[in-house]
Amino acid sequence: MPVSVAVPALSQLAQRMCEIDLTRRRWSAAHAGVESWVDGPVLRSVLRRHLVDLDPRRADALVARSRETTTHFAWCLRDDPTEPFSFWLHEYKPQREWRPGYADSVHNHRYHFCTVLLRGGYLHERYDTDLDERTGLITAARMTQRGECVAGDSGFLTADEFHRIPRAVDGTMTFLVKSRPVARWSLSYDPTTGIGHRHVPVEARLADLTRRI
Repeated sequence: MPVSVAVPALSQLAQRMCEIDLTRRRWSAAHAGVESWVDGPVLRSVLRRHLVDLDPRRADALVARSRETTTHFAWCLRDDPTEPFSFWLHEYKPQREWRPGYADSVHNHRYHFCTVLLRGGYLHERYDTDLDERTGLITAARMTQRGECVAGDSGFLTADEFHRIPRAVDGTMTFLVKSRPVARWSLSYDPTTGIGHRHVPVEARLADLTRRI
């Protein structure tokens, strides 16, 4: 699909996404919408132009809503509270700089998302998990699918699905469309130690902080 110069490219995609029913069952349609919007090389050009065109105020806002994880930098490109999604660019760190506990753990997310691999590649694994009835934590994980993903590949996951990226090519980048959170926390499981964790975002802990003081 050609990108119009009259409307900013990410706004075009946002308009398309707003026309899709972004419920759990429709994230396959969200993925199809992203996949058909532009191909990988064009998408990289669009995102590059988006960053180049940022004025200082919008650049500062982008940095403020982005974050660093143990395995990658998560850049929030667009987050309009009136839209049921946000746009992100994930910049993976060189493998030698990874610290255990994020992408390389078996984990799910608080949101549904679809992604396009812009450059590089990674090993992607999907899992079935067992949860402890008392704690709600993962007690075991079984791999159900494994494959190498390369630039141009795309896919989607819903919040109740578990996956893992044990390794990535240096310089790997992905574009993501994320739903608004549909769960209060996410779960992870370290297959080496067999230890499960619950991850509650800091913004959801304010009431707990008040009670603990």
